[in-house]
This record gives sequence, C-alpha cells and structure tokens, in this order.
Amino acid sequence: MKFDFKEEDLIIKPYKTESAVYVRKQKGRYQRIRQFTGLAFVLLFVLVPWLNFQGHQAILLDIGKQQFHIFSQTFFPQDFTLLAGALIVSCYLLFFVTTWLGRIWCGYTCPQTVWTFAYIWVEEWLEGSRNQRIKRDKQPITLDTLARKSAKHLIWGLMAFLTATTFISYFLPARALYLDLLQWQWDSLTTLWVLFFAVCTYGNAGWLREKMCIYMCPYSRFQSAMFDKNTLLVAYNKLRGENRGARKRKDDPKALGLGDCVDCNLCVEVCPVGIDIRNGLQYECINCGACVDACDQTMSKFNYAKGLISYTSENALLGKKTKLFRAKIIGYGILSILAMLFMVYTIEARVPIEFSVLRDRGALFQLDFKDNVTNSYLLKITNKSQIDRKFNISVLNNNVSLSVDNNIFIKGGEIVSVPVHLTMTSDAIKERVSEVSLQVSVSDMPEVKRVTVTKFFAN
Repeated sequence: MKFDFKEEDLIIKPYKTESAVYVRKQKGRYQRIRQFTGLAFVLLFVLVPWLNFQGHQAILLDIGKQQFHIFSQTFFPQDFTLLAGALIVSCYLLFFVTTWLGRIWCGYTCPQTVWTFAYIWVEEWLEGSRNQRIKRDKQPITLDTLARKSAKHLIWGLMAFLTATTFISYFLPARALYLDLLQWQWDSLTTLWVLFFAVCTYGNAGWLREKMCIYMCPYSRFQSAMFDKNTLLVAYNKLRGENRGARKRKDDPKALGLGDCVDCNLCVEVCPVGIDIRNGLQYECINCGACVDACDQTMSKFNYAKGLISYTSENALLGKKTKLFRAKIIGYGILSILAMLFMVYTIEARVPIEFSVLRDRGALFQLDFKDNVTNSYLLKITNKSQIDRKFNISVLNNNVSLSVDNNIFIKGGEIVSVPVHLTMTSDAIKERVSEVSLQVSVSDMPEVKRVTVTKFFAN
C-alpha cells in the first residue's frame, strides 16, 4: 500500500497560529452606550485619587504603612476579614449580573475592554480604516507607514505611562507623586512599579487585546456555569437568518431561498475578539454589542427588520417567553443585598480604636518604701479613623491606681506608644498574679471605647 505524503504534512506544529484581528470602526446605539460607560469609567479612575476628605486623600491604599484609607475609614491588617467580606459581595453581585445580563461587565466596563478600544481608536486615527490597516501591513514598510506606526506606539506608550501613574496614585499620595514627577525626584521603587504597570498596560491593550479575554481571563471560562436559558446574551437568530447569502437590495430573499443574513461579514469585522457570532454562543464573546449595531445597520439598508443579531435569550430565540424573575435571579439578588448590608453594618459597627498592652521586659514589678507594687506597661493605641482625636486611658479595677497623662492626642490613622504604670497597695494585694482591665476611650465620645485585660504581678 502506497501513501502519498507531502513534506509539510510531516511537520509537527506546536500550536495553532492565529491571524491578527483588525477591528472595523462601528457606530450605533450600543457603541454610544459603551463609549459613555468607558468614558465615565476612565474619568472615575483618573479623578478619584484627587478627591480629598477631611484634609486627606479620600482613597489611599498605603501599603508601606499597612493602612487603607477609604474616606472616613482606615483599615489595618487586623481588618483583613473585611476584605474577604468585600470579595464575597463582589462574587454575589457577579453571579447576579451574569445570570441576568450575561457578560455585560466585559463589554462595557471591564478595564481591558475600555483600554483596548481606546488603543484601537488611536490606531484608526493614525493608520486609517480596517481595510487600510490590512493593506498597509501587507505592503513593504514605507517612510509614511514608519512615521504613522511610530506615532501610534509613542501615543500608546504615553497612555500606558499615564495609566500606570494614575494607578500608583492610589497607593502613594497623588499630589506628591505628580509633584515629584515634575521635579524628577521619583525613587527607584516608584519608578520600577510605574514602568511595570505601564508595560503591562501597553502589552495588554496594544498587543494582547482579545487574547487576554480568551486565554487569561478566568471569567470567560466559568461564566457559562451561571448562564441559563433566560440569560440575556448577544445571539444570532439562525431560524430567521439562514440560509445566508449575498443578494441585491431589491431581490426577494424567499424567492432565492435565502434568509435575512446577507453574509456581509460585518459582524465578524467589528468584533474585538474576532469571532463569528453566527456560529452560536462562544465563550470568547464579551457582549459589547458591536455586531448588533453592524447587523442592524445592514438590515436597515435592505429594509429588513432589525434584530437579526440582538440582545436576547435562548428561550426568546425558540419563541418562548423570557422569565426575568426566576429562582436563581431572586436568590442571587437576596444574597447580594444581605452581604452588602452585613458589610455596611460591620464597617459602621467598628470601634475606631485598637490598642495592645506590652509588659515591661526589664522587671516584673517594682517595690517602693511602702511595699506598694508597680507594674510598667507600654500601650500601643491606634486611631483607626481619619479624624484627629484625643484619647483617655483608665483602669477598671478599684484597687489599682494609674499613672499616665490623659487626653492623649493621636492623628488619624496613626499609632502612638504610651508608657503606663499601674500601682497596687500592699493591703490590696491578695495573690501574686491578678488580672487588671485597662480601657481606652475617645475623650469627646466616651461611649466609643476598648477594654483589654492584662496580668499584674506582685511579690
């Protein structure tokens, strides 16, 4: 038996090569919504670090001092459980929104999508339309092409640098960060992190683009587990569109045995991830609605009804009624509300004081000439709010006297060490080791207090 093999058939390819995705510019209702939400997201991202609250940066995640300042609240490492609560709230909201509206987050507010479309806009502005870019990349490099591509990458780099600097301003005081930049006084660590995030932004939005969504984002992989037959998603009406085929505007598609799809391929050309929505539900789809606008535009030109590609549900495509209020939606909604209420209550119920007691390691106790026993301690008091406050220290045991200067002034978010001396008379001593309760309270709010118990050693 003779086999006819070609030489290229014997070459083992380690991976499947993919062609570049050239995104066509598209206008329409959903693209206007996407542009509005994207602009709102960018403005929020840029302006938030410049907000002040009671003389401080409203949101500052100070990793160096291990303090997260969010408006009137300051969170410390011991508040780490609140982060778990915030993640739980985010998960429930994600489940709720995805079950109801599909991947609406990916298409309209995901930073990857927002920055990718911004980079594509720069590319279109400098290199022309989709067809012009394809033609330009196939031709030998000319001086004009080199100038345009250089300008594009320069602007991309500047956008990446500004994005990274803005991101770092959430972790370092924004005003000081930009002032140091203007004076060329950044330290090496700040420079390193800004350059790192700039490279990440440039690579993700400029080069990786749809590959981030397809291969690296876990959401695309597990989102189908939250879908049901009533979930809103971008879908192609196959019953109405097939058989697809080209025709003239005046042609009767029924006479030609064709459906409403004219096979113009615009839905593929405008897709930022380069898929064909007509092939059915695909995990790559980010629900941006670009194909919906493109298809509606074509349907209008042929005087066909819009909605061949639309935001719909599987049940609607089958001619069934879409159920909005269903057990899964209601369940996720209730869990989201309960989780948010619990988080709000937990944060509001936090006592803005944290203090610890450390014993003097030099001596367990000291005796005076009257045989009175004194123990020395070091109190570390944390003002967990962003408001400067005065604090009082008191001892709750009647037989113990306290030696300390009260009305201790502590700035918002600061930790102060206070030496404290507790004395017990010889008549009051009943046992060698006893418990003493120390209390720290806010001077102008006595109801806000913290109590801790420590050991008192006698002879």
